[in-house]
Amino acid sequence: MTKHSKQPIDWKAILSPHSLAYTIVGVALAAIALEAFMLPNSFLDGGVTGIAILINLGFGIELNLLLVLLNLPFLFMAWRMIGRTFAIQSGMSIFLLTIVLHFLEVPTVTEDKVLIAVFGGFLMGTGIGLIIRGGGLIDGFEVITEYFHKNSALTASEITVFLNSLIMLSAAFVFGIEPAMYSILTYFTAIKTTDYVVEGFEEYTALTIISKEHELVKELIVKDFKKAISVYKGERGYLPDTFHIHHPVDIIMTVVTRLEVHRLKLAIQEIDPKAFFYVQTIKEVKGGVIKKVGKKHV
Repeated sequence: MTKHSKQPIDWKAILSPHSLAYTIVGVALAAIALEAFMLPNSFLDGGVTGIAILINLGFGIELNLLLVLLNLPFLFMAWRMIGRTFAIQSGMSIFLLTIVLHFLEVPTVTEDKVLIAVFGGFLMGTGIGLIIRGGGLIDGFEVITEYFHKNSALTASEITVFLNSLIMLSAAFVFGIEPAMYSILTYFTAIKTTDYVVEGFEEYTALTIISKEHELVKELIVKDFKKAISVYKGERGYLPDTFHIHHPVDIIMTVVTRLEVHRLKLAIQEIDPKAFFYVQTIKEVKGGVIKKVGKKHV
């Protein structure tokens, strides 16, 4: 037994109104994406759902049964590796999806394959994102991806791409190249939408600036944009034609939201058109002064 599997079940988190609302709405959107867009046109999603659709369309086995059976091993892994609360929330989401799929009857919205791929992927991604925000999953591949990420040199993204590439190749072999290509479009739309739903449009970004006008840049960021900064002592210069020329400089780093990056870059360029800066995406921030909510800092 791992330390995660020994943790008590947090029923308060599982049954919280926010968690249940996210899960119910997310499952409903995922079910509509499957019934109204993807299944009638042999389009696949990634992960366990994609495998279940592939087997369902190829062999006629009940999709709901496949979703439960194929996800059971991953739920067991989640119970042992991630935690009981997460495993129960994921199991509830999968079970609820099978119930909704069993009773839901939605007519096909359009016959345009591009629209089906885009809007089907959008609804599926939104549904998955909401379920993740509710604390669970409807696809066990995320569990195995995390497991191999911790026990191999590959990143989670590389593992996900590899596993889903096998699914799409299988789709091409069974249904032909065109449905497989539309499935890739559907999957890409879904994962990008999921990212936006989970991380939000205010995904945090680290902006690093090197400028000869570093004092003015620091004043701009702190006083005009109300952002905290970190300053590193460094040197600028060392250009190929003037390698021997260099000057001390304050290297400025600040954390902003995705929506603020463009405005801040334009403002810095007005101070110093030759300023050098680079942007890095941040998955999580904690502590410090990041933004204002009302009169409180968070």
